[in-house]
Amino acid sequence: MVLACDALSSPRKPSILGWFVVLRAKTLYIRCVLPLSSLGEQIATKRKALGLTQPTLATKARVGLSTLDALENGRLGELGYSKITNVLTALGLEMKLQEASAGRPTLDELMEEGRNDQGLDRYR
Repeated sequence: MVLACDALSSPRKPSILGWFVVLRAKTLYIRCVLPLSSLGEQIATKRKALGLTQPTLATKARVGLSTLDALENGRLGELGYSKITNVLTALGLEMKLQEASAGRPTLDELMEEGRNDQGLDRYR
């Protein structure tokens, strides 16, 4: 059996199922965790929809223009909670905490799902 992490680091070509397992695991993980770059894209979209310029939003949110620009363009590794909430508040948005919809799946669950999906392809 090829483990998900082995599928990418192995010198030999990984199996299709190995790639599928890795891709599916990353997709599920990303759905549970919102990367800062994705948040920045959403902030830029909302800012533009409201007709605000970056300098106007930066002033309204009390953050530096360079910080806002880096956030919107995915160049920040991390940003403090208060700065993020200031930007969101200035856009009329808020962050909401909720129970995670599901934990990360096990390798066995992903492989079973892969087998089920491959079974559907036989009827095309």
